[in-house]
Amino acid sequence: MTDRTYGRLIDGAREPRALLTMALAGVLSRSGIVGLAPVELEHLCARHFPAVSRADASCLSRPEEGCLALRAGECDDLIGLLLDHAERKDEDTRWLAQAVATACLLDNHLWQDMGLPSRDVLSALLERYFGALYRKNARNMKWKKFFYRQLCERARVPLCKAPSCSACADFSACFGPE
Repeated sequence: MTDRTYGRLIDGAREPRALLTMALAGVLSRSGIVGLAPVELEHLCARHFPAVSRADASCLSRPEEGCLALRAGECDDLIGLLLDHAERKDEDTRWLAQAVATACLLDNHLWQDMGLPSRDVLSALLERYFGALYRKNARNMKWKKFFYRQLCERARVPLCKAPSCSACADFSACFGPE
């Protein structure tokens, strides 16, 4: 997908400046959203991108048909982590959790893979929808690393090479500038 697709989604959005709208459009235009059935995609588009035609919405990428499908279980774990810390239990929160989890499977920083303008914008979105999880990242670890660290802690899998982050040789990779 392209920036052109993102532009069409934003142009057809009900609230084009809303952080949720930007995040959904960013992930939809880059990769599609893992676990989003066609009927849910249609509902999401009707709610957030009402001026986008049905034909345009149906052309959005289906990650279940591509290489992201191989990591669907990983995506489910991430969605579960996010929803366990959700401020609300509604469709928007579920869709955002699916979008965040999908973007975690991509190659850049999370805010970039979500099509957001900065890490600060991503952090504000996470604070609003997943406040308890946001607050757990008190040391401001990079979001993808933080989420995977949370999953490892849940599974009781030791992840760190050192007894504390400050003593680890990879400190700058987890906490350095993006």
